[in-house]
Amino acid sequence: MLDSCKLKSAFNLPFIYNKKINTTGTSNADVPLADPGMYQLDITLRRGQSLAARDRGGTSDPYVKFKIGRKEVFRSKIIHKNLNPVWEEKACILIDHLREPLYIKVFDYDFGLQDDFMGSAFLDLTQLELNRPTDVTLTLKDPHYPDHDLGIILLSVLLTAKKGESRDVFQTQSLRLSDQHRKSHLWRGIVSITLIEGRALKAMDSNGLSDPYVKFRLGHQKYKSKIMPKTLNPQWREQFDFHLYEERGGIIDITAWDKDAGKRDDFIGRCQVDLSSLSREQTHKLELQLEEGEGHLVLLVTLTASPTVSISDLSANSLEDQKEREEILKRYSPLRIFHNLKDVGFLQVKVIRAESLMAADVTGKSDPFCVVELNNDRLLTHTVYKNLNPEWNKVFTFNIKDIHSVLEVTVYDEDRDRSADFLGKVAIPLLSIQNGEQKAYVLKNKQLTGPTKGVIYLEIDVIFNAVKASLRTLIPKEQKYIEEENRLSKQLLLRNFIRTKRCVMVLVNAAYYVNSCFDWDSPPRSLAAFVLFLFVVWNFELYMIPLVLLLLLTWNYFLIISGKDNRPRDTVVEDMLEDEEEEDDKDDKDSEKKGFINKIYAIQEVCVSVQNILDEVASFGERIKNTFNWTVPFLSWLAIVALCVFTIILYFIPLRYIVLVWGINKFTKKLRSPYAIDNNELLDFLSRVPSDVQVVQYQELKPDPSHSPYKRKKNNLG
Repeated sequence: MLDSCKLKSAFNLPFIYNKKINTTGTSNADVPLADPGMYQLDITLRRGQSLAARDRGGTSDPYVKFKIGRKEVFRSKIIHKNLNPVWEEKACILIDHLREPLYIKVFDYDFGLQDDFMGSAFLDLTQLELNRPTDVTLTLKDPHYPDHDLGIILLSVLLTAKKGESRDVFQTQSLRLSDQHRKSHLWRGIVSITLIEGRALKAMDSNGLSDPYVKFRLGHQKYKSKIMPKTLNPQWREQFDFHLYEERGGIIDITAWDKDAGKRDDFIGRCQVDLSSLSREQTHKLELQLEEGEGHLVLLVTLTASPTVSISDLSANSLEDQKEREEILKRYSPLRIFHNLKDVGFLQVKVIRAESLMAADVTGKSDPFCVVELNNDRLLTHTVYKNLNPEWNKVFTFNIKDIHSVLEVTVYDEDRDRSADFLGKVAIPLLSIQNGEQKAYVLKNKQLTGPTKGVIYLEIDVIFNAVKASLRTLIPKEQKYIEEENRLSKQLLLRNFIRTKRCVMVLVNAAYYVNSCFDWDSPPRSLAAFVLFLFVVWNFELYMIPLVLLLLLTWNYFLIISGKDNRPRDTVVEDMLEDEEEEDDKDDKDSEKKGFINKIYAIQEVCVSVQNILDEVASFGERIKNTFNWTVPFLSWLAIVALCVFTIILYFIPLRYIVLVWGINKFTKKLRSPYAIDNNELLDFLSRVPSDVQVVQYQELKPDPSHSPYKRKKNNLG
């Protein structure tokens, strides 16, 4: 059993943005002590008996909250469908005085809905004897219905005085890795889920149909499927992964919903998957009956062992050990192309230190910690208290599933009373990393459009198999589960409109140019165009289409390497992003004054949809342009290889045979692989090419020369 004073904070990674420390603070009037944080309360939440039923099936899914002084200091795990739950969970709480009682509240967990209150009680801390373990039985009551019997909660508590020990020591321990496990895996495995289809779902709309989507939840991890309009038998074909933190597996909560524009979505039904009942390293096909509704959901679930994801100190990193380095290089050598195609590469990130961070506390200091993210993998450093120049000296390792992923390193200020404050962020595409080089990265704002205060020193190494990386480029990109909800923004809508307009104007200008040749506005140009037209039409073959694209890519490549690159810097997008950032700041300040927007929810949803469609159209055009502009050389080289192959195929093989093979593959795909996920290789390729907005966000800002480590040493010597 893990003590919540130690590893619990490090394991709850997906919600690190709401990170809190299990401490409270006031003064102690009963026993005068010099230092704050002088009491430690160790609680073991044993079990509940005869709890209240809150679900239709006559059961509940209870969990417990501990609060002191209106601050939540502990939350238990959920025990599903049980009125006599057994938790056996330990909590370590640091308190300053004994006047505030410990409040215990019990709730029934309802996924997607508001949790139901099951009763509360309080424990008077002044009645506890120091250094003496005590078993406590608390009767749960509802203040509105004091006569109702809501069951009991059994605890074991131990109160001790911590003389002369500062609270900072305990807070640091709550996030520090165990000294006995300097290099340890933080999750025990991966749950791979494929949502195949729904069958005979309940009709929720007046037309006798529904617009269903599905929500999944495993602990704090969430996933929401796409919406399938007007159907009772939706075909989703979506695949995603969850991290598995518990040895027993845990339970996945699944709810189905009907999307309704302008009002609350309708509940279709729910079901659960108990992972402890599934064997590992095997794919299970599950047909789940929806409770409290109608129909079935069909899933494929696979449990696999944990990948190479770890945290260690600088002295214990993998690539410093020559034997481990050789094993990693062998694992991703060109000879192991077809061994585990999902394992593309290995990433090691050394988070060394930060300098000149923003002061987030009233004392002029901050309590910074780092969150390192690669797609849906999130790890964090310990917190360095009261310091604007923290040193972490931690090494993080990740498995790379897509070489086109972006490494995000975010610095937060820990705040025990509320969610962590943002201090700065950097986004680094894996393909832009220079191995083994310690660099100072200028921290950016939340939108990654401009600098904020401070720099962070990182040393990053990437090892990958280029063939595997190329093959993975042609399958759907992994979606991030935790993303900000799209909201209506006047500036964002204008930005997407201008971006789309620029893409459309390229086609319009091309049409004007062709039309001017027809009108003989410039006789020499029209004559040259006429001769070229006759030559091309007379000699045209289908293989010339990829050949022309290949020549265009090659031409741009030689322009770049010869120093004649005339690609203009996109200052328009940069300016629009800066304006959007200013509007975001203004929205944060005026959000309470703009409550009227909730009254026109349906109109807002339509506007958000238009805003997103414009973004998709503009991004599509920009990605095509950036492919030919060699914005990401790896992808442009991959395009050259593909175009060479297409040119050769079209030159030697008649078109009818190519169409015949394509048609046979399409018609037999579902017969050969019934649960295959549909995808378009061209769109999957373009999804890896950054849009103009992403190019600006991923640009590395030049640090202030004063932050150079060499200059700092020179200054210290002087």
